[in-house]
Amino acid sequence: MADLIVELQPPVATVRINRPDKRNAMSGAMWLELPRIATRLAREASLRVVLLRGMGDEAFCSGADISEMRANVHHPHAMQVMQKATQDGQDAWSRLSLPTIAVISGACTGGGCGLSLCCDLRIASPDSYFAIPPAKLGLVYSLADSKRLVDAVGPAYAKDMLFTGRRLSANEALQIGLINRIVPAEQLDAAAQEIVTAIVESAQSSVRSAKQIVDAIVAGATEETPESIKLFNDSFASSEFHEGATAFLQKRKPKF
Repeated sequence: MADLIVELQPPVATVRINRPDKRNAMSGAMWLELPRIATRLAREASLRVVLLRGMGDEAFCSGADISEMRANVHHPHAMQVMQKATQDGQDAWSRLSLPTIAVISGACTGGGCGLSLCCDLRIASPDSYFAIPPAKLGLVYSLADSKRLVDAVGPAYAKDMLFTGRRLSANEALQIGLINRIVPAEQLDAAAQEIVTAIVESAQSSVRSAKQIVDAIVAGATEETPESIKLFNDSFASSEFHEGATAFLQKRKPKF
């Protein structure tokens, strides 16, 4: 069976990291596959939300496959190829136009934590835990990875995590903004579905434009651009605005 499983049940897609015997560690081949999966999902017009989760309850993703890295430790070029694959995979996932939700149980560490930060939202069970351990391995976290971490938790907490590599509980992760919410393990699927339903029932032009604008702000935008102005102005002429306004006046639920 594939190490990355893609399940399409429009309007929702679920991508499962399928290496439970390796605590869902990501191999180089899996990082290389992520951009192809992201491209495929972006082309599916029937989709509105993507869930990312790990198989089993032990780990969402424990990061890069250390055994694979160790095998290449004396081969600098191979290590650079692996690192580029990781960065390209995370970048492609973070740029996916569809809303993405990481559903986290167990370990969410290293590159797995980095991958979760490439998602728009993160929900976790109480037994989940988070760590970024390059300092314990003699490695350096990339600028792209570090920026996503800083954007989520701020520089002080990011330095805490990077300097020490310590493990954070789900409660602490919630307190610092690393995750959006904690949900009892037995309710995790239902909570994910609740968020999915809310997104699916919203105006999709609004959702995708909001993602585009927030991502632009995170990337450094501080003033309106021609693109952001067009998104704002075009919304008033859209069929979704017509339906939303009509439903509001008629005191009914809109059908987008």
